[in-house]
Amino acid sequence: MTVRGPEGSLHIPEGYRFASATAGIKQSGRQDLALAEAPFGASAAAVFTRNRVVAAPLIVDRANLKKSAGRVRAVVVNSGNANCATGKRGIAATEHVCAAVGTALEVAPEFIFPSSTGIIGVQLPVEKVTAAVPDLVSARAEGEQAFRAFAEAIMTTDTKVKIATAYFEMGNRKVKIAAACKGSGMIHPDLATMLVYIFTDVSGSPAQLDRALRSAVEVSFNAMSVDGDTSTNDTVLLLANGASDVKLGAAGVAKKFQNCLVEVCQSLAEQVIRDGEGAKHLIRLQIEQARSVAEARQVARSIANSPLVKTAWAGCDPNWGRILSSVGKSGVDVSPEKVNIFIGKQQVCRAGMVGSFDANAVHELMKQREYDIRVQLGRGRAELTFLTCDLTTEYVHINADYST
Repeated sequence: MTVRGPEGSLHIPEGYRFASATAGIKQSGRQDLALAEAPFGASAAAVFTRNRVVAAPLIVDRANLKKSAGRVRAVVVNSGNANCATGKRGIAATEHVCAAVGTALEVAPEFIFPSSTGIIGVQLPVEKVTAAVPDLVSARAEGEQAFRAFAEAIMTTDTKVKIATAYFEMGNRKVKIAAACKGSGMIHPDLATMLVYIFTDVSGSPAQLDRALRSAVEVSFNAMSVDGDTSTNDTVLLLANGASDVKLGAAGVAKKFQNCLVEVCQSLAEQVIRDGEGAKHLIRLQIEQARSVAEARQVARSIANSPLVKTAWAGCDPNWGRILSSVGKSGVDVSPEKVNIFIGKQQVCRAGMVGSFDANAVHELMKQREYDIRVQLGRGRAELTFLTCDLTTEYVHINADYST
């Protein structure tokens, strides 16, 4: 299995076509409409945000997946407008887009999976979107270049394209996975955390894909946080078109596929954190000696979402007391005298008190782009790796000016 990111040649699964176009939603004039098509249809599984404020596309997605019995012919994504908090008019606009794409592809609208990303509370300029559909559909193409164009068109505040691909072999056949995502702000683990589209040519039912996807999400997108904000549009979609003729139910396939899927999702998760809005550092929180993975995740979230901790990281300040305090406020019944904290290899906190460490050396370590922090809870054997980043003034500037 080889996982590849945005650089180098990619492993693009057979039987998909991709396209991008400019609908005029973004003031920048950049491409803002993307299409991914499975010409012969694909089985689908998806997870969505748990935010109680849900964007119109997600409402339509759930309805369409139910009507189509988990089958998808095409994904259509607009960037620059979230189509959230737009009421019945927003839902109608999404349905209109599905109808327009369905007509162009000669398929019923329930087989179209719509997504939107961008500013909340502004009505989707549906006329601009539907006017661009003919150009979008005519631009469909197979291969790496078209896939990269799809990934670029879904970006908003992202500064980098986020792509991960991988493959595994079964006999003389090769199963490929290619995934694209967008996300750099409003990132918090709560089922999904951004827009993610995963394409594979394995053959599987919606139920099989659902089990695989949820398991992969738990150790990737649900183990990361940029700023503690869960978006209204969060979606992770997995499509499988069966073009490889390798079935998930065959001996040995499910395990290889799961490993491959997890690697792809974890690669994307790292790319999101590296591109966190204004982020200068990627921190791998290693939570150890918890009683359960859920408990470890609870502690990790408390640390990762503390503004005091994140600003200390921005200043490369080895302020272990803020980390210890965040462990204490997590809601987990920890005994402070059992907590140990390491920044890199240096133990900054021993048994809930200051450790013997070289503050200057730790400060220099924290200047690096990426580093590890280990927190031992002294409660059990469960552990979790959780990705997060610092909080900088650049993050404030990006989000203070977002709607203007």
